[in-house]
Amino acid sequence: MKTGDKQAAPSRRRVLAAAALAPMLAGAGTAAARSMPDGATGAWPHMRVKPVTTTMADWAGVANVLGRSGNLLRGTTYHTPFPRDDLRVVVEGDIVITPALALGAHVAFVRYADGSTMCMGDVAVTEGELQRVIDAWQANGIAQTALHKHLPAHSPDIWWVHVHGHGHDELALARGLRAGFDRTGIPPATPSGPPGAVDLDIAGIEAALGAKGSSDGVVYKAVFARRETICDGHLVLPSGLGATSAFIFQPLGNGRAALSGDCVMLAEEVQNVLGALRQGGIELVELHNHHLTESPRLFFTHFWAVGDAVELAEALRCAVDATNVVPTSGV
Repeated sequence: MKTGDKQAAPSRRRVLAAAALAPMLAGAGTAAARSMPDGATGAWPHMRVKPVTTTMADWAGVANVLGRSGNLLRGTTYHTPFPRDDLRVVVEGDIVITPALALGAHVAFVRYADGSTMCMGDVAVTEGELQRVIDAWQANGIAQTALHKHLPAHSPDIWWVHVHGHGHDELALARGLRAGFDRTGIPPATPSGPPGAVDLDIAGIEAALGAKGSSDGVVYKAVFARRETICDGHLVLPSGLGATSAFIFQPLGNGRAALSGDCVMLAEEVQNVLGALRQGGIELVELHNHHLTESPRLFFTHFWAVGDAVELAEALRCAVDATNVVPTSGV
């Protein structure tokens, strides 16, 4: 055999092998296409899977495992709060904050068209609780996607841990989360009465923000969601989940408020938002990510301020206008 023939032989073998595999590959592609779940979009295997509508009854098992009831948001997101009513936290030496301002832990569950469930949340833990809580979550398949502070100088030291889970056994996810909660001092849920009035100029704040918010009788809160479709890996996030800017005002009397919250931003928006907040006298606390595999990539800045509530809202409006968000009341 000539040298040229020796070189040609492997090439012929590759051609024959490819021809033999072609029907198998075609069949595999057809099977994959047949197995794409309802609500999925895009090309296999890079499809995006959409959330499905649920009812409160669908989450009874999760509520039982978590040991408290949640609420259903926009028909897709089952949300459960875990406020740290057990903590007395003082910021900057003399401001005692309410759990509703910056000590609210919460988790959310979403079901998807492929039969899977995703959970994510943000949990406030003390410095003494932090490592044992993380160990419990890791032992139960609950991932940590961020670890940071929400407040400036405060006592005792509090950390915020963002958690994430995904699988086809939602009760296992709930048990995994509960394993971490059980290593904290989070108290049992207590019934809450109807919200009362908040001692703030709500009309003035809403006029400054250009949006309606809500009050639980303790704080006033305004939330804005990204307009873009946000995905966590291949999972489409329901609007208002994991991609929001939240502004929370705790009244201090005489029209003043303590302000805590965060802004969600794309990379190209970050500097304009940070500049707007600082020009309004708002302190920057953190700049970081809350997710690991989201698209488009999101950044969050946590902030703090004390001052006239309407003036603070006016400063926040500049940050809102620098981002592509919409009030959740309009979502």
